Amino acid sequence: MSALFRFVMAAALLAASGSLMAQSDAAYKLRHGDALMVSVWKDEALRMEVRVLPDGSITFPLAGRVSVVGLSTPEVEARVAEKLKKYIPEPVVTVAITATDGNQVFVLGKVVRPGAVTLTSSETTVLQMLSQVGGLDRFADGNSIRVLRNSPQGKRVLPVRYDDLVKGNQLDTNVVLMPGDTILVP
Repeated sequence: MSALFRFVMAAALLAASGSLMAQSDAAYKLRHGDALMVSVWKDEALRMEVRVLPDGSITFPLAGRVSVVGLSTPEVEARVAEKLKKYIPEPVVTVAITATDGNQVFVLGKVVRPGAVTLTSSETTVLQMLSQVGGLDRFADGNSIRVLRNSPQGKRVLPVRYDDLVKGNQLDTNVVLMPGDTILVP
């Protein structure tokens, strides 16, 4: 690579680093099941879509297995580039998220369309999710809904009082959902 190209790349990285540092806390962190497009500049053979495996890693040609769960895309780019340096001098790696399937919530029981639903916001509540699956069917027991959550402290059961919520009561039971939550509607 020419010295001019390296200078331009370094200047661009320096300019971007200030905004990257400001965004790093808010950057999306990868989860199991997410899909990524990983590419190496000027090498079409090193461009492929990969999925984050259950062990938290991806597999990429020449780089091998790379742990990525909990990382942002710039962090993954740096890890892959570091592993590629053995084979490619100064690799420029780009990682783009193509699917956030690791952000799913599961809705089971007496709803119109039960199944897995991808969270599109970090502020999605139980009421919003139940509306996304078409609402409760007529035989559902709205005040007996439960959210099952795995947390670092262990498994938790969070009560949801749907019938009261739609009347404007028990608002604290309108739980903000997290990836991996399961909503049970008896």
